[in-house]
Amino acid sequence: MIARTAMIFLLLSSSALSAGEIWVSNEKDDTLSVIDDKTLEVIRTIEVGERPRGITFAKDYSVLYVCASDADSVQVIDPETGRILHELPSGEDPEQFVLHPDNKHLYIANEDDAITTVVDVETRKVVAQIDVGIEPEGMAVSPDGKIAITTSETTNMAHWIDTDARAIFANTLVDQRPRHAEFTEDGKELWVSSEIGGTITVFNVADQTEKAKINFAITGIHQDRVQPVGFEMTKDGRYVFVALGPANHVAVVDPKTYEVLDYILVGRRVWHMAFNADESRLYTTNGVSNDVTVINVDDLKAIKSISVGRFPWGAAFRPTPAAN
Repeated sequence: MIARTAMIFLLLSSSALSAGEIWVSNEKDDTLSVIDDKTLEVIRTIEVGERPRGITFAKDYSVLYVCASDADSVQVIDPETGRILHELPSGEDPEQFVLHPDNKHLYIANEDDAITTVVDVETRKVVAQIDVGIEPEGMAVSPDGKIAITTSETTNMAHWIDTDARAIFANTLVDQRPRHAEFTEDGKELWVSSEIGGTITVFNVADQTEKAKINFAITGIHQDRVQPVGFEMTKDGRYVFVALGPANHVAVVDPKTYEVLDYILVGRRVWHMAFNADESRLYTTNGVSNDVTVINVDDLKAIKSISVGRFPWGAAFRPTPAAN
């Protein structure tokens, strides 16, 4: 235990954050690909449960949580060994989830059951199941942990959940087929992408009112193919990167003006993304071309394509000890 605690401390120290890995879930291969952020090569392939999609690390990076959608479970993996430690109950067909800031509760979207399941990762028990709209998909939690969001693809809503009461206190309409949700770093805004609607809706968290609507258009690409899915925000508030699905581009948005600044060509059917430690690079999962595109954030250019497993879906960053 002492050795493991010392290792975790090293991982979280500022000197260690110069090195890291990007973990990618491959939903058709039932594997994870691990990419070295320095060499930009796949260094490990790990077998997991059926149809892995959503992935996230514990706050101290000691374990990885993986939504094994077709196995109806969340698998808990030791990232050092790649061994599956145990499984958590998750409800049927878990797709996306979010870890509460308390590092103890997972909020899981169960697409087939129209519920959000709350699981205590320490006791390994379901502590709540909250009825939401039809085909829940996206999950987010506010920085202060007081609000969780579930988006429902068929109901076309964002459901606002009080995490203390574990009950919905508001429902807000968005455009067709909402996919992903994120709070801004200061917790004042909620962004929700709508895949078929082709937009991102920005809400004022204080009163759940719509604040802005962001549209996308790429020259030479039919509007029906411009489908916003996952997105990532830089911590410094400079950019929001939006995966546009079968448009095969990532949009670069100014979060202050809500204007689209640029489009970056990546692989086919770009789905989700993850930054490296200092946010100098962004890694995109491209489901149809079975690869990951690496984007240089400073100059907004794609610099490399990395082959991974079949249908890469989710991505998550993990710091590793710096090389001696």
